[in-house]
Amino acid sequence: MTRRELREHCFKMLFSADFYPTQEEAIAQLGQYFQSPEEDDVDESGILQVLHKVELKEADSEYLQARTANIMEKIPEIDEKLNQAAAGWKTKRMGKVELTILRLALYEMLHDDAIPEKVSINEAVELAKKFGGNDSPSFVNGILAKFVVKGARAAAEAKAPEENKVCGETQEHRETQASQEIQASQEIRASQEPQETPVPQEPQEIQASQEPQEIPENKESEA
Repeated sequence: MTRRELREHCFKMLFSADFYPTQEEAIAQLGQYFQSPEEDDVDESGILQVLHKVELKEADSEYLQARTANIMEKIPEIDEKLNQAAAGWKTKRMGKVELTILRLALYEMLHDDAIPEKVSINEAVELAKKFGGNDSPSFVNGILAKFVVKGARAAAEAKAPEENKVCGETQEHRETQASQEIQASQEIRASQEPQETPVPQEPQEIQASQEPQEIPENKESEA
Protein backbone atom coordinates (compact mmCIF):
# COMPACT_ATOMS: atom_id res chain seq x y z
CA MET A 1 0.00 0.00 0.00
CA THR A 2 1.33 3.42 -0.91
CA ARG A 3 2.06 6.15 1.62
CA ARG A 4 -0.78 8.22 0.18
CA GLU A 5 -3.25 5.38 0.69
CA LEU A 6 -2.04 4.84 4.25
CA ARG A 7 -2.40 8.56 4.93
CA GLU A 8 -5.98 8.51 3.66
CA HIS A 9 -6.87 5.59 5.92
CA CYS A 10 -5.22 7.37 8.82
CA PHE A 11 -7.34 10.45 8.08
CA LYS A 12 -10.51 8.37 8.15
CA MET A 13 -9.57 6.75 11.45
CA LEU A 14 -8.81 10.12 13.03
CA PHE A 15 -12.05 11.53 11.67
CA SER A 16 -14.11 8.75 13.22
CA ALA A 17 -12.22 8.91 16.53
CA ASP A 18 -13.26 12.54 16.96
CA PHE A 19 -16.86 11.43 17.50
CA TYR A 20 -16.09 9.41 20.62
CA PRO A 21 -16.60 11.19 23.97
CA THR A 22 -13.12 10.43 25.32
CA GLN A 23 -9.72 9.88 23.75
CA GLU A 24 -9.26 6.63 25.66
CA GLU A 25 -12.46 5.22 24.19
CA ALA A 26 -11.52 6.42 20.73
CA ILE A 27 -8.13 4.69 20.89
CA ALA A 28 -9.74 1.51 22.22
CA GLN A 29 -12.16 1.47 19.28
CA LEU A 30 -9.55 1.91 16.55
CA GLY A 31 -9.65 -1.79 15.76
CA GLN A 32 -13.23 -1.47 14.57
CA TYR A 33 -11.99 0.32 11.50
CA PHE A 34 -10.68 -2.98 10.20
CA GLN A 35 -14.08 -4.62 10.40
CA SER A 36 -16.39 -3.96 7.49
CA PRO A 37 -19.55 -2.32 8.89
CA GLU A 38 -22.79 -4.22 8.78
CA GLU A 39 -25.75 -2.64 7.07
CA ASP A 40 -27.52 -1.86 10.35
CA ASP A 41 -24.36 -0.27 11.79
CA VAL A 42 -24.61 2.74 9.50
CA ASP A 43 -26.44 5.53 11.31
CA GLU A 44 -28.01 8.65 9.88
CA SER A 45 -24.80 10.67 10.27
CA GLY A 46 -23.01 8.24 7.95
CA ILE A 47 -19.97 7.85 10.19
CA LEU A 48 -19.48 4.20 9.41
CA GLN A 49 -19.79 4.92 5.71
CA VAL A 50 -16.62 6.94 6.02
CA LEU A 51 -14.96 4.02 7.72
CA HIS A 52 -15.85 1.46 5.09
CA LYS A 53 -12.60 0.15 3.69
CA VAL A 54 -10.83 -2.29 1.46
CA GLU A 55 -9.07 -5.26 3.02
CA LEU A 56 -5.73 -4.31 4.58
CA LYS A 57 -2.67 -6.38 5.20
CA GLU A 58 -1.85 -7.13 8.80
CA ALA A 59 1.32 -5.02 8.67
CA ASP A 60 -0.64 -2.06 7.28
CA SER A 61 -3.37 -2.35 9.89
CA GLU A 62 -0.83 -2.50 12.71
CA TYR A 63 0.97 0.53 11.32
CA LEU A 64 -2.27 2.50 11.00
CA GLN A 65 -3.43 1.71 14.53
CA ALA A 66 -0.08 2.72 16.02
CA ARG A 67 0.16 5.83 13.85
CA THR A 68 -3.35 7.00 14.65
CA ALA A 69 -2.90 6.37 18.37
CA ASN A 70 0.31 8.42 18.36
CA ILE A 71 -1.41 11.31 16.61
CA MET A 72 -4.34 11.23 19.02
CA GLU A 73 -2.00 11.45 21.98
CA LYS A 74 -0.48 14.59 20.45
CA ILE A 75 -3.83 16.27 19.70
CA PRO A 76 -3.72 18.65 22.72
CA GLU A 77 -0.28 19.89 21.63
CA ILE A 78 -1.30 20.09 17.97
CA ASP A 79 -4.56 21.93 18.69
CA GLU A 80 -2.72 24.46 20.85
CA LYS A 81 -0.37 25.25 17.97
CA LEU A 82 -3.28 25.46 15.54
CA ASN A 83 -5.10 27.91 17.82
CA GLN A 84 -1.99 30.09 17.94
CA ALA A 85 -1.53 30.07 14.17
CA ALA A 86 -5.13 30.32 12.96
CA ALA A 87 -6.12 33.88 13.86
CA GLY A 88 -9.90 34.04 14.16
CA TRP A 89 -10.26 30.32 13.46
CA LYS A 90 -9.94 28.33 16.65
CA THR A 91 -10.16 24.55 16.40
CA LYS A 92 -13.67 24.59 17.88
CA ARG A 93 -14.87 26.62 14.89
CA MET A 94 -13.19 24.48 12.24
CA GLY A 95 -15.04 21.84 10.32
CA LYS A 96 -14.18 18.29 11.35
CA VAL A 97 -12.80 17.41 7.93
CA GLU A 98 -10.44 20.39 7.83
CA LEU A 99 -9.44 19.97 11.49
CA THR A 100 -8.64 16.29 11.00
CA ILE A 101 -6.53 17.03 7.93
CA LEU A 102 -4.64 19.78 9.77
CA ARG A 103 -3.98 17.52 12.75
CA LEU A 104 -2.61 14.78 10.52
CA ALA A 105 -0.42 17.13 8.48
CA LEU A 106 0.89 19.06 11.48
CA TYR A 107 1.78 15.82 13.25
CA GLU A 108 3.90 14.86 10.25
CA MET A 109 5.56 18.28 10.15
CA LEU A 110 6.39 18.29 13.86
CA HIS A 111 7.12 14.66 14.62
CA ASP A 112 8.00 12.81 11.41
CA ASP A 113 11.36 13.89 9.96
CA ALA A 114 11.08 11.27 7.22
CA ILE A 115 8.36 13.31 5.48
CA PRO A 116 9.35 16.71 4.03
CA GLU A 117 7.13 19.62 5.04
CA LYS A 118 6.17 20.36 1.44
CA VAL A 119 4.98 16.79 0.97
CA SER A 120 2.85 16.96 4.12
CA ILE A 121 1.23 20.19 2.92
CA ASN A 122 0.63 18.95 -0.62
CA GLU A 123 -0.92 15.72 0.63
CA ALA A 124 -3.10 17.66 3.08
CA VAL A 125 -4.37 19.84 0.23
CA GLU A 126 -5.19 16.71 -1.80
CA LEU A 127 -7.18 15.30 1.13
CA ALA A 128 -9.02 18.60 1.42
CA LYS A 129 -9.91 18.48 -2.28
CA LYS A 130 -11.24 14.94 -1.93
CA PHE A 131 -13.13 15.15 1.35
CA GLY A 132 -13.68 18.86 2.02
CA GLY A 133 -15.59 21.72 0.48
CA ASN A 134 -14.58 24.22 -2.18
CA ASP A 135 -12.70 26.44 0.27
CA SER A 136 -11.06 23.60 2.20
CA PRO A 137 -7.86 23.30 0.11
CA SER A 138 -6.96 27.00 0.37
CA PHE A 139 -7.85 27.09 4.08
CA VAL A 140 -5.68 24.06 4.88
CA ASN A 141 -2.81 25.34 2.75
CA GLY A 142 -2.93 28.79 4.39
CA ILE A 143 -2.80 27.43 7.94
CA LEU A 144 0.02 24.96 7.29
CA ALA A 145 2.08 27.53 5.37
CA LYS A 146 2.38 29.56 8.59
CA PHE A 147 4.16 26.69 10.28
CA VAL A 148 6.71 26.45 7.47
CA VAL A 149 7.60 30.14 7.94
CA LYS A 150 7.79 29.77 11.72
CA GLY A 151 9.89 26.65 11.37
CA ALA A 152 12.37 28.43 9.11
CA ARG A 153 12.64 31.35 11.53
CA ALA A 154 13.13 29.06 14.52
CA ALA A 155 15.85 27.15 12.68
CA ALA A 156 17.61 30.39 11.75
CA GLU A 157 17.42 31.70 15.33
CA ALA A 158 18.73 28.44 16.70
CA LYS A 159 21.59 28.46 14.21
CA ALA A 160 22.63 32.08 14.83
CA PRO A 161 23.98 31.64 18.40
CA GLU A 162 25.97 28.62 17.29
CA GLU A 163 27.48 30.58 14.40
CA ASN A 164 28.32 33.47 16.74
CA LYS A 165 29.96 31.04 19.12
CA VAL A 166 32.05 29.56 16.32
CA CYS A 167 33.01 33.02 15.06
CA GLY A 168 34.01 34.06 18.58
CA GLU A 169 36.12 30.97 19.05
CA THR A 170 37.73 31.52 15.63
CA GLN A 171 38.53 35.16 16.42
CA GLU A 172 40.00 34.21 19.80
CA HIS A 173 42.11 31.52 18.15
CA ARG A 174 43.37 33.99 15.56
CA GLU A 175 44.33 36.54 18.23
CA THR A 176 46.17 33.91 20.27
CA GLN A 177 47.98 32.63 17.19
CA ALA A 178 48.98 36.18 16.17
CA SER A 179 50.35 36.88 19.65
CA GLN A 180 52.40 33.69 19.56
CA GLU A 181 53.77 34.53 16.11
CA ILE A 182 54.83 38.03 17.26
CA GLN A 183 56.59 36.63 20.30
CA ALA A 184 58.41 34.01 18.20
CA SER A 185 59.48 36.67 15.69
CA GLN A 186 60.92 38.83 18.46
CA GLU A 187 62.88 35.90 19.86
CA ILE A 188 64.33 35.11 16.43
CA ARG A 189 65.42 38.70 15.85
CA ALA A 190 67.03 38.82 19.28
CA SER A 191 69.02 35.68 18.57
CA GLN A 192 70.29 37.11 15.28
CA GLU A 193 71.56 40.44 16.69
CA PRO A 194 75.46 40.61 17.05
CA GLN A 195 76.68 40.25 20.61
CA GLU A 196 78.97 42.98 22.09
CA THR A 197 82.62 41.87 22.16
CA PRO A 198 85.51 43.56 24.03
CA VAL A 199 87.52 46.04 21.91
CA PRO A 200 91.03 44.64 21.34
CA GLN A 201 93.92 46.75 22.62
CA GLU A 202 96.37 48.28 20.21
CA PRO A 203 99.75 46.46 19.95
CA GLN A 204 101.67 49.47 21.31
CA GLU A 205 99.53 49.60 24.40
CA ILE A 206 100.12 45.91 24.98
CA GLN A 207 103.90 46.33 24.49
CA ALA A 208 104.07 49.29 26.83
CA SER A 209 102.30 47.38 29.51
CA GLN A 210 104.82 44.54 29.15
CA GLU A 211 108.04 46.69 29.34
CA PRO A 212 109.96 46.49 32.69
CA GLN A 213 109.45 49.42 34.98
CA GLU A 214 112.48 51.54 36.03
CA ILE A 215 113.40 51.02 39.68
CA PRO A 216 114.09 54.32 41.52
CA GLU A 217 117.61 54.72 43.03
CA ASN A 218 118.13 54.65 46.77
CA LYS A 219 119.32 58.14 47.75
CA GLU A 220 120.48 57.07 51.23
CA SER A 221 123.02 54.60 49.81
CA GLU A 222 124.58 57.34 47.73
CA ALA A 223 125.08 59.50 50.75
